[in-house]
Amino acid sequence: MRRAHTVEQVRAAEASLMATLPEGTLMQRAATGLAVAIGNFVGRTYGVRVVLLVGSGDNGGDALYAGEKLARRGAHVVAVLLSDKVHAEGLQALRVAGGRVGAVEEIAGADLVVDGVVGIGGRPGLKPAALEAVRLAEQYRVPVVAVDIPSGVDVDSGDVPAPADGRAGYVRAALTVTFGTHKICHFVDPAASACGPVHRVDIGLELPPSPVEAMQAADVRALYPVPRGESDKYSRGVLGLMAGSRQYPGAAVIATAGALAGPLGMLRYVGPDAVAEAVRAAHPEIVAGEGRVQAWAVGSGLADELDLRKVRDLLDSEEPVVLDADGLKTLDDSGDHTNVLITPHAGELARLLDVDRATVEAERLKHARLAAEQYDVTVLLKGSTTVITAPDGRTRVNPTATPWLATAGSGDVLAGLCGALLAAGLDPLDAGSVGAYLHAAAAQLASEAGPITATAIARALPVATGQILY
Repeated sequence: MRRAHTVEQVRAAEASLMATLPEGTLMQRAATGLAVAIGNFVGRTYGVRVVLLVGSGDNGGDALYAGEKLARRGAHVVAVLLSDKVHAEGLQALRVAGGRVGAVEEIAGADLVVDGVVGIGGRPGLKPAALEAVRLAEQYRVPVVAVDIPSGVDVDSGDVPAPADGRAGYVRAALTVTFGTHKICHFVDPAASACGPVHRVDIGLELPPSPVEAMQAADVRALYPVPRGESDKYSRGVLGLMAGSRQYPGAAVIATAGALAGPLGMLRYVGPDAVAEAVRAAHPEIVAGEGRVQAWAVGSGLADELDLRKVRDLLDSEEPVVLDADGLKTLDDSGDHTNVLITPHAGELARLLDVDRATVEAERLKHARLAAEQYDVTVLLKGSTTVITAPDGRTRVNPTATPWLATAGSGDVLAGLCGALLAAGLDPLDAGSVGAYLHAAAAQLASEAGPITATAIARALPVATGQILY
């Protein structure tokens, strides 16, 4: 599991460690890791033209000391000072190593820009001088390596400032080198998209439990409900699926494909006879009609055939429920829904919270947590980085999705898969986390040859799952 901590947690851990070390040791550790990462990124050091954007904080000091180490290895290093109060010792070390102070115009001829403008204590957005430098790097297509975070993003939320004159007011990095632990902005869009790949340098911090996590393959292996020798179709999990309608029969077929690609023993389809026939034609393994189940997946493609009373009865029952698409209309903020997982996109979550879609997209983590608290559910907010958050605030993200997932029916596959994971015994947070990871992995696999459909994602799920498990 990759873990991301808040600014407050990182500051406390840094203070605790610095109290036990000689002054400046922590900055030297960070600067050494940064210099090595820059050398690896460029592929060489000697003769490389590096421009440091240096602000007033410790990130500016990290950049200066990293510049000193690069200069000693033959790089041509220029520091552009964006504050009157830069790290004096770091600047002196750079000069002694052969670096110099220069002008922002030198970015045009650089091979690399190092973003040491602001650190984790900075506010979102950039001041004019920094913004000019960042836009010069964009204009001349000079890659930027961000120190700890891309300057201008909100560290604890993943939010970014609204565009000014149609352009971003923050750094878009080709690489981010972070220290000690990941920060929330590394995992949560829109800021995560500005980070590029994130390289973590261990500087010895001792940290508390993290509020945001990102699943890795080993975590999926540990959680996935693999059948044992004594398993049967009932003990593996029986899912009830209420999806599709005469208007959208395909939604039921696709959701069934997603469910059957999970760890299920049996799927019971509940819906119109005509839709049941379509599902049976595509998936003869299913059982049509009601019966005992361990979980429900409800909502994909129900349209006007949504039975509000019936679904609300399910929400009040003991079996866990995945609510997707039209099923979200049945949700209210009364009662205990801690066994419910909802899978909205930004527009659907906006309707639940009575806000604009653009507001949700700009503040994804905030609104996923608001909905989880207000409705007492686990929220899986779909998007380029999927956010999964429980009512108690525990949060995981999946930043591995491919843009090819933006295709009709892919959400139906995900809902079916999450339902299968619930039926097999995972709780809503684990089911959503594992489901989002495997859904993205299947899409990556299916899209190796180009564009994909929801059906292709479902077909790729068993192979992607097997690659992760075995």
